[in-house]
This record gives sequence, structure tokens and C-alpha cells, in this order.
Amino acid sequence: MQDLRKPQIKILIIDDSPEAVKVLTSALDDAYIKDIATSGDEALTLLAALDELPDLILLDLIMPGMSGLDTCKKIKAVKAYENIPIIFLSASNDNKSKVDALSNGGVDYITKPFVFDEIRIRVAVHLKIAQLQKELNRHNEELETLVDQKAKEISDMQLSTIFALVKLTDYRDDILGSHLERTQLLCKLIAEKLAEYPKYNATITSGFIDNLYKASPLHDIGKVGIPDGIYLKPTKLTTEEFEIIKGHTTIGADTLKSILDRFPGNEFIRIGIDIARFHHEKWNGAGYPDGLIGEAIPLTARIMAVSDVFDALRTKRPYKNPFSHEDSIQIIIDGSGNHFDPSVVEAFLAIESSVKPLYV
Repeated sequence: MQDLRKPQIKILIIDDSPEAVKVLTSALDDAYIKDIATSGDEALTLLAALDELPDLILLDLIMPGMSGLDTCKKIKAVKAYENIPIIFLSASNDNKSKVDALSNGGVDYITKPFVFDEIRIRVAVHLKIAQLQKELNRHNEELETLVDQKAKEISDMQLSTIFALVKLTDYRDDILGSHLERTQLLCKLIAEKLAEYPKYNATITSGFIDNLYKASPLHDIGKVGIPDGIYLKPTKLTTEEFEIIKGHTTIGADTLKSILDRFPGNEFIRIGIDIARFHHEKWNGAGYPDGLIGEAIPLTARIMAVSDVFDALRTKRPYKNPFSHEDSIQIIIDGSGNHFDPSVVEAFLAIESSVKPLYV
């Protein structure tokens, strides 16, 4: 049978005076559970031993040994206790004592000699406030959880839709196979290794790696705007045709920019724009579309540059057979400092053993 009784309210009284404790316990509702401590040290020991924390604390301001102020500070310093309301008790009625008590964690201040009705009313008011605060915190936590769940559902749905659209480019040329998935993994492995370097450990966070992994398939999204006759041409492109192919970087970036305009602050899309536009830039400034040099090229695009070129070397294309693993590695090494960021190449070489099985 369900227990319909109200949960019992616990109050901790911290006072070295037996007379004061007697008055307080008499004044308080009999339904309250009252724990007693006669010093600050005893109160801290008792709190640590309790299975259920008190809902409210009545704390004497002036006690031998640890003062009420110091006891309050120690209680509030413990995260598990920080939200327990503390009402100070004191025979001192001066403003300084009240200000000190309230500015050091107290929620109220009751002067001695006690008036029974005043104690009951003030205790009841602060218990109600504390209960309402607990309910508000619980509702906020539930709301945050719901928002997080919905945001994740929307994010997953959006990512699935974007990835499906990007795959349309892949399906135009079945020789490319799993290019998107492989470059995704390569980018992730390189970024994780770079994060170990002092130069990058503050920049390459888990969020950076996650966004890079999710955004990397967007690097060639602009190719949907390239005519099949050029994109799928099995022979060498003319100068004019290559200029059209190069346009996929700006087509992709501009497409994603229109999305970012609608959802400003979306880091995933912002990284997608950088990758789409700049993954064909070269460390020495000889790349396209903007001829950026060195670290002017976004780090995400510098990582994608190595991943994209290596995957292109290792796979069959209409105009070439795949290079061997060893030859492809050597080409990446030869490109360090001119085509590629030397740090990215160094990180890539460090994860080489994880790369080779992707092309078996």
C-alpha cells in the first residue's frame, strides 16, 4: 500500500546553551525532527554522519570555540550542504552582528530572548521558501533534460539529412566508394593526435573534434553544382574545365553560408564552411580559391587537406589507379611545408598504423 504520509522535516539546532535548546525544541512544531549539536565541530561531524540532511539549521552566533559565523562558512563550503537555509540566533541586536550573519550565508536572524510565535513563523516561512526552491530546481533540471533530448533529436535528424544530401555527390561516382566515411575518420584521428601537442591542446577540444568529424563530409558538397560531363570526365581536364571544378569550393561554402545566416552561432556549420572553402588551399599559398598562406588557412581545412589527398591517392579514380600505402605516405611527406601544414603531416604520420587497414 502506498505510504501517503508527508515526508518529515528535519531541523538541526546548533547552540551551546541547554536552556536555548530547550526553548527552541518546545517552540518548534512537534512534527519536526530535531537534531542537536552543542558546537560547530559537533555539528559538522553530525552532518557528515546523517543519512538525510536537515531541511533547515538554527545556528547560535556566539559559541565557545568555533563561532557561529565560522561554522556557517564551513557548512556552506561543502557543496552538499550549500543550499540548506541557516537562521542565526543571537542575544546581540546590533546591526553589525545582523549584517555579518546575513552576508556570510544566513537567511534570517532571530534575537534572544525568543518569542515562540516568531520562531514558528520564521521557521515555517524559510522551510516553505526552501521547498519552493527545491521544486524550481527540479523543474529546471527536468526542462534542461527535455531540451537536451529534443536538441539531440533535432541535431541527429539534421545531421542525417545533411549527410544523405552529401552522399548524393558520392553516388554520382560509385568509384569513390566510402570516401566520405574514410576522410571523416582520418580527420578525427589526426585531430586527436594534434590535441596531444602543446601548441594545439587548448584549441583542439572534444567539441572541436566532434564538430570536425560531423562537418568533414561537407568538404565536397559544392560538387553537386558541377556538371557531370566535367565531374565524371575520365580523361585529363582542360584549363577551363579545371577552373569550373575549382568552383566547388565556393559553391559549397556559399551554400552553407546561407544556412549559417539562418542559424548564426552554429559551430558545426561554421566549420563546414571553412572545410568546404579552404580544403584545397596550400601551406605555401599556391592553393585555391583564395591563395591563403600557412596558418591563415583554418586548422580544420589543413587537417582535411591531408585527409582528402591521402584518400584520393589510395583509391581508384577515373584517371588513375590507386597508389600503394608506402608511395602515398611518401607523397604526403614530400608535401609537408609546401602543400601541407608540417604539424598536421607529423600527426598524420603518428597515426599511420591506424590508417593502413582502411584501404585493405
